[in-house]
Amino acid sequence: MLRRDGVSLILAHPAAGLPSVLHWGADLGDLGEADLAGFDRATSRQSAPGTLDAAWRLPLVPQDADGWSGRPGLLATREGRPVFPRWTTAVEEAGEARLRLTATDDASGLVLRTAIAIGEGGLVLVDHELDNTGEGELDVAWLEATLPVPKTADHLTQFAGRWVREKSPLTTPMPRGTTVRESRRGRGGHDAPWVTLASNGAPRNRGGEVWAVHLGWSADVRHRVDRVNEHVSVLGAGELVRPGEIRLAPGGTYATPTAYFAWAADGLDGISARFHTWMRSRPQHPKTPRPLVLNTWEAVYFDHDGDRLEALARKAAAVGVERFVLDDGWFHLRRDDKAGLGDWTVDPEVWPKGLEPLAGLVHSLGMQFGLWFEPEMVNLDSDLARAHPEWLLANPASVPAPEGLSFRTQYVLDLANPGAFEHVRSQMSALVGALGIDFIKWDHNRDLVEPLHAGAPGTHEQTLAAYRLIARLKSDHPGLEIESCSSGGARTDLGILAHTDRVWASDSNDPVERQEIQRWTELVLPPELIGAHVGPSPAHSSGRATALPYRIATSLQGSAGFEWDLLSCDDEETERITAFAAVYKELRGLLHTGTVVRPDVLDPALRVRGVVAPDRSEAVFTVATVASLEDSLAERLRLDCLDPERRYRVRVRDEIGAARWGWVTPAWLDGGETVLSGRVLAEAGLQLPVLWPVQAMLVHLTAV
Repeated sequence: MLRRDGVSLILAHPAAGLPSVLHWGADLGDLGEADLAGFDRATSRQSAPGTLDAAWRLPLVPQDADGWSGRPGLLATREGRPVFPRWTTAVEEAGEARLRLTATDDASGLVLRTAIAIGEGGLVLVDHELDNTGEGELDVAWLEATLPVPKTADHLTQFAGRWVREKSPLTTPMPRGTTVRESRRGRGGHDAPWVTLASNGAPRNRGGEVWAVHLGWSADVRHRVDRVNEHVSVLGAGELVRPGEIRLAPGGTYATPTAYFAWAADGLDGISARFHTWMRSRPQHPKTPRPLVLNTWEAVYFDHDGDRLEALARKAAAVGVERFVLDDGWFHLRRDDKAGLGDWTVDPEVWPKGLEPLAGLVHSLGMQFGLWFEPEMVNLDSDLARAHPEWLLANPASVPAPEGLSFRTQYVLDLANPGAFEHVRSQMSALVGALGIDFIKWDHNRDLVEPLHAGAPGTHEQTLAAYRLIARLKSDHPGLEIESCSSGGARTDLGILAHTDRVWASDSNDPVERQEIQRWTELVLPPELIGAHVGPSPAHSSGRATALPYRIATSLQGSAGFEWDLLSCDDEETERITAFAAVYKELRGLLHTGTVVRPDVLDPALRVRGVVAPDRSEAVFTVATVASLEDSLAERLRLDCLDPERRYRVRVRDEIGAARWGWVTPAWLDGGETVLSGRVLAEAGLQLPVLWPVQAMLVHLTAV
């Protein structure tokens, strides 16, 4: 039995085969041997000499031989013949919250090592390693992590999306049979499965049981749910590999990406709390305050002019920016997106004195200096591609791409090739050292199509090589921070975040779209890891015009910054964004350490999100609309997670600009002081005004 932070896993270890999970969910207490034996009997439906033809207690890696009619957990062949393992399992380590197993099958020439751990916050981590101990090569089609969920989980929520509208959920009744969601883009993709949720009824923010799985892998993935009639349901995920991609020579090993499983009895917020707590417990999790960022992309695009960018840096520092990031367009031949990728040297025509003057100015103004790279990519119009066409991760028959089938006029650089790896590493490292680069915006702007490495599918090795490159740069340059961007939010998984410090959630800075994108990114990632910037109005991605206070309030829900030409701001806008910088610096200690709360609301136009301090002494709630409210009497705002016995002073932070509403103003918004207990705020709430469409207000509560 494994237990930690309100979660328990109970496993049965039969004489033959792999252990089975009898329970994954609420902590059942400290059960002794007699209690566990009683639990085994209480949850069993069959006793000897019963003759059930199909297994009902599924092992950790279910197979045909277990009587399992769903998707096998392992599929492998040796010399074209299927492998049917018969495991003998030994326990290598058994702790209060960790279990390591080794299963062997000498006849099949296999060793399976499994680690299960309940991490801080109650998040369950499952890892498998498969060794080929037999003769001849072993082809692994897949090896997936699975855990059971009860029959009462009758709804399924999956995610899809597109560019500038990432992570769109869809909830349906639980389908019968096996349901598989795949991503085949060589990166996560904007339509990646992201998370798969099983729930009792449609999932709610603050109530109901939910089970979730996320795969920490930055390439092709497969999520699966099996709802078959003889068994409990199964939730799982694993790497999607192409035929011949995982081919193990004798002595070879395949290690799966970590699968992260979360259970909660208190809805989606409970799932988030488990992920956020575990993420924040990692040794590499950012510990310093998240700086206010200005990224230059939407300010200048490819039009780099040294004088103008220096003026922008001065304006940024004046309003309170702490990190200035020069985006795409600074390197050799890079006047548009058709040339230059792979040549990571400063373009002397655009920057005749190099980037040292700009980097020096930024540092002298008290800001960090960041630079954009796309290290995994190459243009054919580049010195690199001309010198080393063999370094492309591509089918030679598609280089150059047939007319109409190009992908951003760029190709993928085979980082698993040692020469290509060293070329990129050395050029990037030289710039980091010469310019004192504090931050890299690491982009990845195309899918991997027919990615051949040494004649075989290369996505797996490419992904591991990208991880190694990031790790090497950070090791060689202590303190360097890296953001994962992939055409926005196409690579935001826990695999890439084992190596990076931040993600760019979306190329959309439209705050209405961002309300949803950030909400579902935040299901897994704590807000301090999610880049959320104030852009111009109208938004460049959608053309939608929005008020500055709304854009600011949306940015405050993540790691805040600007994607905007601040030189274009008038005096009123400059005053407002300066106030925004001050509010962000005041509140980020709370916003980036507290518990995220999303009260359930009735009106579909309302978005309510709060962050409550760990000691519940303070909280900030954002109330926003994405359309007009349905009723002329709005609902009450119930503020969850506060200490019911403490009293809180309630005020609206209007330094960022005031929200607008119609008809009447509730008394608590009319200038007087309002002090209420946490119990009253949670149970009775505050009467909301009828906010106009696309408005936001920031409600700050402090204990008195």
